[in-house]
This record gives sequence, C-alpha cells and structure tokens, in this order.
Amino acid sequence: MEHYFTNSNNLKSEIKEFKVKLSDKEFTFKTDNGVFSKGELDYGTYLLLTNVLKLNIKGNVLDLGCGYGALGIVLAKLNDVKVTMIDVNKRALHLTKMNAHNNEVQVQVFESDGVSTIQDDFDYIVTNPPIRVGKIKLYELISDALKCLKKNGELFLVIRKEQGAKSFINDFSEKAQIKIIDKNKGFYILSLKVSTN
Repeated sequence: MEHYFTNSNNLKSEIKEFKVKLSDKEFTFKTDNGVFSKGELDYGTYLLLTNVLKLNIKGNVLDLGCGYGALGIVLAKLNDVKVTMIDVNKRALHLTKMNAHNNEVQVQVFESDGVSTIQDDFDYIVTNPPIRVGKIKLYELISDALKCLKKNGELFLVIRKEQGAKSFINDFSEKAQIKIIDKNKGFYILSLKVSTN
C-alpha cells in the first residue's frame, strides 16, 4: 500500500479541490492521490487548527509533515506568524506551494524527512503526525521536533485515542510538559513544552 509519507512515481495524479471556512475566512485547497485526507479537511486537522487559532500565537511556526498545507497556510493567513512547511512527500510539497499561492500567503516550503534538514529553532511546531509510520518512527519524529523548539516553545499535535493517545501522553511525560487542550470525538489535541533546551 502506498502511504502519504512516501514518494511514488507510479501513483496517478488526480488533483481535486475543496473549500473550507475557518474564522469566517474561506480557504481553497488542491489535493491529490498520495497525500493524507485528499477529499476534505480531516476532523483531526480541523480540531487542531481551531484550538491553535484560539491561542492567537505569534512568532515563527514549523508545520511538520505539512501534507497539502492546511495547517501552515491557515495559520499564516489568520495569525501574525512566519511559517516554514516541510514534508518528505514531493507531491505534497508541490500542492502546498500551489495552495499557498492560491490562498495568498507567503510561506517557506521545502523537503525534509522529519526535521533532519532543519537548522532554525521555532516558537511553535504544529503537526498532524503520520501515525502509520509506526510507534518507533513516530516517537523519534516528535522527540527530534522538540529539539527544534526555542526555550519555552510549544509543539501542538493531534492524536486519536484509538491510535494510542494515552500511551503517547504517558511515554512523553518525562520528555515534556504535556497538556490536553481538547478532547473531541476520540481526538486529543496536545501541547508539549520543554522548559529548557
């Protein structure tokens, strides 16, 4: 099975478009085969966005595993933030660039396997992480991302209860201060903070 965190030249392109309204602003997103949630803004991403938008964050933000760009593009449009967007999937990055242009936002977009090519530190990191990479890779991804936060920076993520939200909270409680920001329909919105780097 082809996954959205891999690159495949065998996957036929079939670009689709949908619209979504957030904070009274309409966004248009192009999606394609081979990217996560290609038909609509998935509920986990929507819930993560609505919670982060309430915080009115400022500074610089990393959208980790950006997919077609919903998280970073919405935050760049609605909050006073500088956004960097990364993904390992070339098709996702191509869509992100198109979507940033179509939604009239300025963001930095580049290819990276996790944060392997990241040299900056960020005030915030947002991610709807690729749970299907497996627990070991997922934990490595989040652990590495935490090292890219500025002092008192914050990482926001969404994870479903049935995908191991409670064990994730337990396992990361020694690495970061974890706060459950929201719980809805089995989705947990988490904040992870590390007081020192």
